[in-house]
Amino acid sequence: MLIIDEFENQLKKDVGDDNVNGSVSASVIKKNKIVWSNAFGYSDINENILSDSNTIYRTGSITKPFTAFLMMKLVQDGVMELGNPVEVYFPEIRELEGYSDATRITFHQLASHTSGLIREPELEKADSGPIEGWENKVIQSIPKTSFENKPGDKFSYSNIGYGILGLALSRAANEPFTKMIEEKIFKPLNMNNSFFVVPEHKLKNLSQGISGGPFGDGELDMETPKNEHQGRGYKVPNGGIYSTPTDLGKFLMSNMGNTNILEKKYLEIMHTNQTPEKTFHSYGLGFGLYQDNAIAIVEHSGAVRGYSAYFGFEKNYGYGVVIMRNYNWGTTDFNLDPKILLRKLIEYEKNKWKLCSARRAWFS
Repeated sequence: MLIIDEFENQLKKDVGDDNVNGSVSASVIKKNKIVWSNAFGYSDINENILSDSNTIYRTGSITKPFTAFLMMKLVQDGVMELGNPVEVYFPEIRELEGYSDATRITFHQLASHTSGLIREPELEKADSGPIEGWENKVIQSIPKTSFENKPGDKFSYSNIGYGILGLALSRAANEPFTKMIEEKIFKPLNMNNSFFVVPEHKLKNLSQGISGGPFGDGELDMETPKNEHQGRGYKVPNGGIYSTPTDLGKFLMSNMGNTNILEKKYLEIMHTNQTPEKTFHSYGLGFGLYQDNAIAIVEHSGAVRGYSAYFGFEKNYGYGVVIMRNYNWGTTDFNLDPKILLRKLIEYEKNKWKLCSARRAWFS
């Protein structure tokens, strides 16, 4: 398809123009099928390794939709309810600075970023440490976390909120959070290149993160992203997943209703605005939402040191796109370019439908 060919050529050109010897991998989904995928540049310039469809990247905040999806799976299974106060399963939340009966937080509020909590805890090195200790980092962060506003009043993006959410889900189900993600999402969807810890036999596919550059002191930094592979502190439920565009495409297809993991009514809750604000940019449960007169996109982006990612799909026509990059800046605009592509694909579908309708009318 010409539209996808143009997108492919643009990504390839962007990687060359960025001139950092990094890589970009991407995929395009239509309903229940990945219709295109490709990769450009080097996943590891030091080892002279070109990126391909198996190249693994950090997803950053794209982890949040997985956490919300797991939550809805537990709701569907009757383990807990969205309106349950988190303290029922996770009493340590009462140690939040300023917590009281007037500021009780629900699962729904954590997942929709309406809990009122600040974005990051005021705990030194909260975002560092081995993955095995992430739960303790969440608990240590709670007394160092305060409220920006009363729960339910407004949308306010909170990474620590999702850290608390992941641990609270674990307590409610009495199972480790990472194990549930693996057993209830990765395995059923055959996401065989998605991990919280990249296993040794897959390390050859892990892209080398590149930080610094235009957003640092001008020097490229490979050491900081490399060190973060050792652990992200409390940031496991909100930024801990590694994956590929193909695997993320499988997760998008599941969110489009192409698997039976979640019933349609639960998917619809996730993909509908759950915040008091009524704007064309809003938030469901784990997903950002963008809607205008022509398009309705369910999406999320992610950025950590050395990696950037985006994925999203259009609700009405079933097209989706994933882009992953092993550096933090670049010519490709992750906020704009995927939307341009989806608009073009939707316009193509509309014109195709009009043409088919005209042909049917001609021969009827």
